[in-house]
Amino acid sequence: MISVEDALNRILDFIEVLETEEKPLLDCLGQVLAEDVCAPFDVPPQDNSAMDGYAVQAESIAGASPEHPTILRVIGEAAAGHISQLRLEPGTAVRIMTGASLPRGADTVVPFEDTDEVDPNRVSAMGSEIAIRVSLARGSNVRRKGEDMARGELVVECGRLLRPAEIGALATLGKPKARVIRRPVVGILATGDEVLEIDQPLLPGKIYNSNSYSLAAQAIACGGIPKLFGVAPDNREQLSQAVRCGLDCDMLITSGGVSLGDYDVVKQVLAAEGDVSFWTVRIKPGKPLAFGTFRRGDGKRIPHLGLPGNPVSSMVTFEVFARPAIFKMMGRTDLARPTVRAIMEDAVKNRDGRRVFARVVVSQRGDTYYARVTGAQGSGILTSMVKANGLAIIPEAAEEVKPGEPVEVVMLNWGNVQY
Repeated sequence: MISVEDALNRILDFIEVLETEEKPLLDCLGQVLAEDVCAPFDVPPQDNSAMDGYAVQAESIAGASPEHPTILRVIGEAAAGHISQLRLEPGTAVRIMTGASLPRGADTVVPFEDTDEVDPNRVSAMGSEIAIRVSLARGSNVRRKGEDMARGELVVECGRLLRPAEIGALATLGKPKARVIRRPVVGILATGDEVLEIDQPLLPGKIYNSNSYSLAAQAIACGGIPKLFGVAPDNREQLSQAVRCGLDCDMLITSGGVSLGDYDVVKQVLAAEGDVSFWTVRIKPGKPLAFGTFRRGDGKRIPHLGLPGNPVSSMVTFEVFARPAIFKMMGRTDLARPTVRAIMEDAVKNRDGRRVFARVVVSQRGDTYYARVTGAQGSGILTSMVKANGLAIIPEAAEEVKPGEPVEVVMLNWGNVQY
């Protein structure tokens, strides 16, 4: 058996970043930008108002107060989306809406609430007056030209993950498309004579194919595109045919067929038709884990992860090994989930020298995190994953973690998802 770190490093050493594609902007959410994007113009393009109010010259309202307001002559209005042709002189004001370009000569905006305008529709005619009840510094409530993005400035750099904020920034620059590293297609194949598709009647001795759906959901959650290939029986020839169908993907994941049983044929097919890197890992759940490659007809080698058949083992090993590999294919560098240091509230035993990933619920009380196990921890108890928001790591050398002892917990639902 090899260590978790050794196994992950061997997988990541083989994985390469995929090629780029150009696609509609909104479809790029959660992907990595493959080019620098600079601003072709200033944002905002002109000085504009940060709120509804009156555009004035700061000198004209110096000393204004609620007790001694300054009266200004209103010479017109400025609306968003239009360039005002008005020009302010000392002692004048322009009624202005949020986002409207400042008229020439204006340098400050006074909000409506700091004037005597109670009804926003009251002041409309040329020559009306407005009482200003506050003295403001020059530039107050003004968005300066280029203060968000200056022309020629690097706005979103190559290699940046496109989150909603980055999508908005690119839209601000008028980019309907973006060039990104494409999402990997992840082939998913379940194995075993006992496994049925979920739309079939449940028969004695059979179980439904939950693994393909949990793995496909995990692939989607981290940005991959799953391609399900159904269930292959414990027959070497039929499994070989099913595997060949999956070689048009960027990665092939199988579940089941990698333990030491006589009918576990995935490792036989991999040994016969591919290259094997390792078979077992010091991890619990998930010791029977295979990694290798299959060679396509065009000579390209496709990475293959053979995950255990037990549903918890399958999900945990996907988290530990497949998820970082998919992230690397997408050009991401933040391969690890966030972790916290938590105090265990239950005992967890570890008697066979493997690294245990215990399913836990993490809660915070004050400044301290606490973790309690989700119940029975058998590798076939999928509800232990349903209830969990973290995986508590019990080191190989620790025979037991007792209540009150600290552990590192990988958080399953904190950040580092698609975006």
